[in-house]
Amino acid sequence: MGEILNKIKERRSIREYEEKQISDDSLNNILEAATFAPSGQNKQNWIFTAIQNKEILSKLNLAIKNRFSDSIVPELKEKGKSTNFSFNYNAPTFIIVSAPRESLLGTYDAGAALQNIFLAAHEEGLGSVWIHALTRLYDYTDIREILTEVGIPETHVITGSAAIGYIKGDIPSLKPRKEGTISIYR
Repeated sequence: MGEILNKIKERRSIREYEEKQISDDSLNNILEAATFAPSGQNKQNWIFTAIQNKEILSKLNLAIKNRFSDSIVPELKEKGKSTNFSFNYNAPTFIIVSAPRESLLGTYDAGAALQNIFLAAHEEGLGSVWIHALTRLYDYTDIREILTEVGIPETHVITGSAAIGYIKGDIPSLKPRKEGTISIYR
């Protein structure tokens, strides 16, 4: 088995982080890896926005918490009512991937870029997890104001995001892979 496949199998979604910020070198390596993801027709029309500012992350957390509190989805409502809610599991670095609204392939391109982000973070000895909250909430006025503050154009949709940081606690064990998900016809 090759080195890349081993790294893919080693990587886990991490939901508990140390407060320590990641290094600039690690952040730059992760963001560079994102830009080398494949994109439809090689348009590369994504924007990667890294947020490390605690104040902005706190504002974003409160806005998402409020939206979850008002949700009709019981699971989200419960999360929003939690006193220790953190949409990004208190990770010190949060990377948002956005693309133009009219992009037909932006969501798919983001998926490839996020996979590169997760693998690069793992290579840097960091934990990561895919965060989905903003993909449904980005157009609410309070959240859009924060996104605009960090330079994401109003013409962009949020196609995915990642929490990144140093792993706190144990690395989760590998969950069994579902059977019956592969078909080969020759």
